[in-house]
Amino acid sequence: MNRSQAFFGGLVLALMAATALLLLHMKANQHLGAPGVKTRPIAGSKNLEILMPDSAPGYTSEILTNSEKVLLQLPKDSSFRCRLYKGTDDFWAQITTVLMGSDRTSIHSPYICMTGQGWVIDNLHSTVEKIHLEQPIAYDLPVNKLLSTKQVAGPDGKVQAIRGLYIYWYVDGEHYTADSKLWMGWWMPRDLLLHGVLERWAYISVFAPCLPGQEDATYERLKKLIASTVPEFQLVPRTGK
Repeated sequence: MNRSQAFFGGLVLALMAATALLLLHMKANQHLGAPGVKTRPIAGSKNLEILMPDSAPGYTSEILTNSEKVLLQLPKDSSFRCRLYKGTDDFWAQITTVLMGSDRTSIHSPYICMTGQGWVIDNLHSTVEKIHLEQPIAYDLPVNKLLSTKQVAGPDGKVQAIRGLYIYWYVDGEHYTADSKLWMGWWMPRDLLLHGVLERWAYISVFAPCLPGQEDATYERLKKLIASTVPEFQLVPRTGK
């Protein structure tokens, strides 16, 4: 081995050692950031109870315990709440909030859970949208809107196509975004490196089924439901900022 090879070999080892020390330092000194959704402690647990509203104008709600059992497969320090909002007609929508702890894998891709339940996502008609909210201030909430299709057998045994609208976004104590790459690839590592803060991101999703041709009308209802419920439990944006 010549001097040049030895030098570069030593440099690589030094960089690896420095990186390992930096990661150990960051892990030892990091602390979780504040969540961007309303919570309260659960006695005897490191998890939090997410406080989503019990009702909304024209809707009652109930906690979907079976759906929450599925979420128990997430990392143990994940917190979650899943509510079914039922209108005075046959319309219903499911709103789910998953809050990460120290493991960001709590927040999984919707493509995994949707396709795992038999839904075929229509990428051609899935878009990033903005939903206008008036509370706590007037602003536009960026969301991902996925359209999907599933073949379902009716009471008469006949199979028919059902459309699904799945709307989701992300929020921490300071930010809200529809872009997972932005918070995973920039905001989270930046705050961890500069401030030792592991931002506690939440993944909020809204789902409702409908018959083919009713997608636009269903989306309009979901926008109104989001406008009435989200300000009740999402803490950002904050007034005065």
